[in-house]
Amino acid sequence: MKNIFVLGAGRSSTALIKYLLTEKAYFNITIVEKHTKIAEKKFPFAKVVSFDILDTARARSQLKTADLVISMLPATLHSSVAIICADLGVSMLTASYVSDEIQKLSPTFEAKGACCIMEMGLDPGIDHMSAMRVLDRIKLAGHKINAFETFTGGLLADNRNVDNPWQYKFTWNPRNVVLAGKGIVKFIQEGKLKYIPYQKLFQRTEVIHIPEYGYFEGYANRDSLKYLEIYKLSGINTLYRGTLRRPGFCKAWDTFVQIGATDDSYTLFGLEEMTHRQFINTFLQYNPNDSIELKLAHYLNIGMESEEMYKLKWIGIFDDQLVGLKKGTPAEILEHILKKKWTLNDSERDLIVMWHKFDYLEENTIKQIQTHLVIEGKDQINTAMSTTVGLPLGVTAKLLLENKIKVKGVNIPTIKKIYEPVLDELSRHGLQFLERDTSAQSPVSNFKTSN
Repeated sequence: MKNIFVLGAGRSSTALIKYLLTEKAYFNITIVEKHTKIAEKKFPFAKVVSFDILDTARARSQLKTADLVISMLPATLHSSVAIICADLGVSMLTASYVSDEIQKLSPTFEAKGACCIMEMGLDPGIDHMSAMRVLDRIKLAGHKINAFETFTGGLLADNRNVDNPWQYKFTWNPRNVVLAGKGIVKFIQEGKLKYIPYQKLFQRTEVIHIPEYGYFEGYANRDSLKYLEIYKLSGINTLYRGTLRRPGFCKAWDTFVQIGATDDSYTLFGLEEMTHRQFINTFLQYNPNDSIELKLAHYLNIGMESEEMYKLKWIGIFDDQLVGLKKGTPAEILEHILKKKWTLNDSERDLIVMWHKFDYLEENTIKQIQTHLVIEGKDQINTAMSTTVGLPLGVTAKLLLENKIKVKGVNIPTIKKIYEPVLDELSRHGLQFLERDTSAQSPVSNFKTSN
C-alpha cells in the first residue's frame, strides 16, 4: 500500500481529501495538520496527525514514510516542503505556481527518481491542461494559431435568485480578489504589445457569452506574455488571459481602485475606532457641508442614484459599523469589510466558469473554436472551487502511484503525458469541457484591430 500525506485540511482541501478517501482501498491516506481538531471534525474517518512544517526535523521524520506528498499549505510554505521532499526522494503535488526556488530543485528530484508537479489545480491547472490539449491538436494538424484568449471566474451560482446586486461573493482567497490587477498588466493584441495601467484596468473589459449561462465580463490578468513560452505560442497575434465577473461588477469595483481603497503599501492610523463610513472618508476631500456619499459621487463623477452607489450602499461601505481591526493597510481593511457581506451562507452555492477561444488558419481559411467548463458547487463546504482545485490533485496522485504518469523533476501540466490522462479521468468525474466550432459566428478576435 502506498502512503499519501496531505498537508493541510482547510477549505480548499475538502474535495481532494474526500476523493482520496474514496480510494483508500488502494492507498493509505494521512492528513497532517497543525490544527488537528479541525481536521478530525471535518474528516472523522481519516487518519489525522499533528504537523508543523516549521519544525523541520519532525516534519522530515514524518514525511520520510510518504510515497507522495500533496501540499495544501499556504504558497509561501511550499518551498520548505519541496526541499524536504527533494532530499528524501518523495514525489510532491501542489496547486500553486512554481517558484524559482522550487524550480531549482528539479535536478535533485530527478536524481532521486521523484517528481514535483505544481500548478495542478483550477487556475493554474485545469486552464493549462484544457488549453494545451486543443493547442497541441491544432498544431499537430499543421495549422497556424492566430489568437488565444482565456478567462476563468469564481462566481455565485443562482445569481438571479440572490439579494446581492454585485452577484458576487468570495469563493477563494479574498486577498487575491482585493489586490487583483496590481502590477503591470500586459498582453498581445493583433500583433501589438499592450499594457493597461492599474487605474484603468477595470474600465477596459470584454464581454463573454457562455451558452445556457449568459453573459459575463472579463478583465485582463497581470501578465499574459509569460504564456508565450509556457504554451509555445511564439509569433501569435493575440494572447490574452483574464478573469470573469458578472456584468456591472468591474464598474463598481473600479470605485475602490480610484479612491485608493485597494492600496496595500501603508498602514492606517486610528483604526480601532474607525467605522466603515470613516474609512471611506479618509480618501475624500474635507468638506463640512457635504455628506460622504455626495463627496464620493462628486469625486468619481457618478450619480447619487447610480448603480455603483447602490452597490456600495449594499456592501455596507457607508455604515457606521466599526471596521473591527486593530491595524491594517487600506486593502486589508477593505477585505475585512467585504467579508461581512461577501461570505457564502448556508443557502448559497458557488460557480466556476472557464472559457477558451482559439483562432487558427486552416488552408487560408480562418477557423475558430470555443470551449467552456461550468461547475456548480453543492453548498458552502462542497464548493465548485474546492472541487476544481482538489480533484485534479487527487486524480494526479492516483495516476502517479499507479505509474500511469511517468515524469521526473519539477513539472507543470502542459505536457501531454500529464494532461491527457488527467483530463480523461476528470471527465469521468463531471469536469468536462464543451467544445463548439464558432468559425462562422465571430471574426478573428473579439478585439478591434488597433495600432
